[in-house]
Amino acid sequence: MTNHFLGTQHRSDVREIAAIDLGSNSFHMIVARIVNGSIQVLSRLKQKVKLAEGLGENAVLNQEAITRGVNCLALFAERLQGFPPENVNVVGTYTLRRAVNNDEFLRQAAKVFPYPINIISGQMEAKTIYAGVCHTQPEKGRKLVVDIGGGSTEMIIGDDFTPLVAESRHMGCVSFATQFFTNGIISAEHFQRARQSAVNKIEDLGFEYRKLGWQSVLGSSGTIKTVSQVIAANLDPNGIITADRLNALIDQTLQAEHFTELNINGLNPDRVDVFVPGLAILSAVFDVFGIQQMRYSDGALREGVIYSLEKNFQVADICARTAWGLSEQFNIDQAQAHRVADSAN
Repeated sequence: MTNHFLGTQHRSDVREIAAIDLGSNSFHMIVARIVNGSIQVLSRLKQKVKLAEGLGENAVLNQEAITRGVNCLALFAERLQGFPPENVNVVGTYTLRRAVNNDEFLRQAAKVFPYPINIISGQMEAKTIYAGVCHTQPEKGRKLVVDIGGGSTEMIIGDDFTPLVAESRHMGCVSFATQFFTNGIISAEHFQRARQSAVNKIEDLGFEYRKLGWQSVLGSSGTIKTVSQVIAANLDPNGIITADRLNALIDQTLQAEHFTELNINGLNPDRVDVFVPGLAILSAVFDVFGIQQMRYSDGALREGVIYSLEKNFQVADICARTAWGLSEQFNIDQAQAHRVADSAN
């Protein structure tokens, strides 16, 4: 009889949590509910802030970029009214890491946003991205995870939930757009310079990463999502990125002379201004690591942050956790379930 009332017993354990990723291109927020050991996403909010665009050569973040960021945080704060600080985790990434005046950003943000902001290291960002991918994707065994952001690119190899190597390098689709594609002008020469710059930044990792090897490759964030969507719209509904498809996409892209001329099926208009530099970075990553194919993962940094908020999620077996959550939710008789499993075996 006690099993019958498990559902009511656990209702008081429901907890609402939020994770915010202050990226170099966009700010993202996820609000989720933890029920019976599983996460239910309630809402996602994304705003393009282009923080990295405001980072000058002297690494000072200009006031225009600070204002865009603070205005976005004010919007997020409205949605989070009533959330206790321990249920909200906010992380700042590359641009806030790099800005010498990040304390000024934090000071202005504190006036409208009552939650602490943690500016994390590149390696911590890489490991959190890896956790987000592992908690949301079915691939098991050794994997290479690549995340191309607005200001930095993270590359991680791990076994199941354990990262073995995690690196973050200063190259992103927003910073490369400013550096190599001034005023949105596209040319084969500009593209090659951007691609070579990316190769130079990661070629020292090539030997170690190839030696470790992997069984699957997953890519996250806007650039890889966009490339996958374009491939899905034009070449393969699964959106699998291969070296040949990437090269075909580059050839098509280089036929345009300006970002505004990029009329490619599946290319979101919001991503036009960062698509080409992102493509150059992704091409360099494929080349240096000898990647054959990559699948897009919709789990990344913010999902890693969400899962870090609840210690019960720090397990190495998603299947076991999901099965346990379902058994709690539907009041499954555990003893009978074991008898059925024994009979099936």
